[in-house]
Order: sequence, then C-alpha cells, then structure tokens
Amino acid sequence: MKIGIIGATGKAGNLILKEALKRGHEVTAIVRNSQKVENPDVPVFEKDVFSLTAEDLAPFDVIVNAFGVPPEKAEQHIEAGRILIDALKEAPDTRLIVVGGAGSLFVDEARTTRLAETPEFPEAFKSIANSQAQNLSDLEASEGIQWTFLSPAAFFDPEGRRTGRYQKGDDGFIVNSKGKSYISYADYALALVDEIESGEHKNRRFTVVSENP
Repeated sequence: MKIGIIGATGKAGNLILKEALKRGHEVTAIVRNSQKVENPDVPVFEKDVFSLTAEDLAPFDVIVNAFGVPPEKAEQHIEAGRILIDALKEAPDTRLIVVGGAGSLFVDEARTTRLAETPEFPEAFKSIANSQAQNLSDLEASEGIQWTFLSPAAFFDPEGRRTGRYQKGDDGFIVNSKGKSYISYADYALALVDEIESGEHKNRRFTVVSENP
C-alpha cells in the first residue's frame, strides 16, 4: 500500500514508519522539515499539515495522522484534523488513520464519563485530551471520508519494547492481565499497521493495550 505519515519524525510516527517499511509498504514521510527524516531511502513530502490539500493526499491509499504538539498548542489537533477531513472529502479513496489519545475513552458502561473527566487524570494533559476528543467528534460527525481513530492505553510508553501482541477494545477503557492500562509505542505501531492492512475499524474508534514486560 501507499502510505503517507504526517509527523513521521515524531516518536509514534517514526515507529509506525519503520513497522510499515518492514512489511513492504511504500511509505512517504509528510513533514515540515525534511532534514529530520533519518532514513535516506524514505521519500519525503515537505509540507505543513495545515497546508495539505486533496491533491496532496489523493495519491495515497492511507494517510496516518501522527501530528503532535505540546499542551500549550493543543488546539492545533482540532485545526489539523478539520483540514484533513475537508481535504479527504475530495479524496474519498484515501483512508485516514489518526494516532489518538486515551483521554476520550469511556470509563463507565453507560458511556457518560471519559477518562480525561476523572479526578486521576493529569491536569497537564487535559488540553491535549480535550482537543483529541474534539478531533474524534469531528470525525464521527463527518460524511464522505474513511477514517479510523486509534486510542492508546493510558500509559503510552515510548521506551517499552515490542512484544508483538496486544489486546483490542472499542470505545471503553481497558486494562491488561495485570490490571494496567499500558502499551508501548512499538506495539501501538504494530496495531496501527495491522489496522492499515485489515481495515477492520472503518469509521470508528478502537483502543489497544499490551502486557508490560
């Protein structure tokens, strides 16, 4: 498949890129600064996410939105998400897969309370969680595009190793066999590329956890 990764030089984006390359996909890094792309064999499309158009996205089978910002710029998640939705309405054959957050996962069976609304959720991450939740809401309200939103576990570990296994859930907060909400970036990348290949969660959100070795 032809895959374009927005934010391919970030922690999640870089591992997703490596996982997709390992499986033989044609991967393009969509980045603001081409000099940050480590692999000289990876094609680079140098453009700001806020300037992307349908014409830019149409050549790809899948676009991965791994765009990341610090908490003080959290609203850019919403802005970037809406730009991609508008562009993909004119490129309907291109699927969008979003690297989402855990904060919008529901913690109750009634689906009334999200993780970011609980007292335990860190205040420092609420702005990012709320912006990513709005991105999800915008996707759910959209028409004429193909999308998937993949929420990691609450502890999204950049240093964790690739176990090669994970457990899937839907809109609700889930835990592993030790009662922990954990996934490594490497196992998350595995799950995301599995989704690219399977297309199992079209126009819906899902979540993943793995064991913490």
